[in-house]
Amino acid sequence: MGDQNETVLEMSLNLPPQVTDRAFARLAEIAAEATEANGPKALRVAVEGGGCSGFQYDIRLDEPAEDDLVLEKNGSKVLVDAVSLPFLSNAVIDFSDDLIGARFVVENPNATSSCGCGTSFSM
Repeated sequence: MGDQNETVLEMSLNLPPQVTDRAFARLAEIAAEATEANGPKALRVAVEGGGCSGFQYDIRLDEPAEDDLVLEKNGSKVLVDAVSLPFLSNAVIDFSDDLIGARFVVENPNATSSCGCGTSFSM
């Protein structure tokens, strides 16, 4: 008998980011405060090159684009563009209101390190 080679199949699941109820609730508050002139917008979470750790988050209110992944709950929307999506796989988008201030935050399991500011990370 010869040696048997075992093949191990590794499956990598790239799940879209999750958005917490707290983040959706804050988006609903922002939409309620919006005037008709500027209208309610969606929250865009993008990843760009730069920052002190190599990548940085760009979190802002924006209009949906054609290639965006739209995560929606009760009329509130979070947008992720196709280029940023792999960097945000399995991440959690949340809203934090603490001593540092009130802000949207990303808990990203793909980040190997991050900066103290919380907006910069490396992979």
